[in-house]
Amino acid sequence: MRTFVAIEISNKDVKKSVKDFQSNLKINAQPVNCEQLHFTLQFLGEISKEQSEKVIESLKTIKFSEFKINLEGIGAFPKPKFPRVIWIGTNEKGGENLIELAKKVEIVLKPLGLISDKPFKPHITIFRIKKKIGDITEELNRKKSTNFGMQKISSIKLKKSELTSEGPIYTDLLEVNAVK
Repeated sequence: MRTFVAIEISNKDVKKSVKDFQSNLKINAQPVNCEQLHFTLQFLGEISKEQSEKVIESLKTIKFSEFKINLEGIGAFPKPKFPRVIWIGTNEKGGENLIELAKKVEIVLKPLGLISDKPFKPHITIFRIKKKIGDITEELNRKKSTNFGMQKISSIKLKKSELTSEGPIYTDLLEVNAVK
């Protein structure tokens, strides 16, 4: 099964501001369903049922305190001249807290041979771009300082992802809540 460790965006106001932004950005790209917005702390890829059980046990050992992040700023991977993904970032303190949490995930999964292929960069994907659309630097620069609102981070989830022609279907396999 295809899996990843994520933090879901649950704040309705944040989802609405992202949806409004997606509607107003005039580009030829597939918007991500706002009900599926998340930070991917670590993509695990294809793992067996047996391996998923070990991942679940490892993730249950993670301890973290609840924190808040502000979703702000816009960018593109690999770069605005040749975008494949458009994303929303975070404020500096929120980003640092997310990086710290991603490191905790990486540390507990490393003994299972699950190692991240690239360093975690705090972002939520809001568009996926299949075809070449050209340079969108100017469009993104106009929206760079957009503030999407505050999100409370109180849990992480292990999610299964099934790819379909209508887009991915995510199923929760585990939720680890912040320490109260």
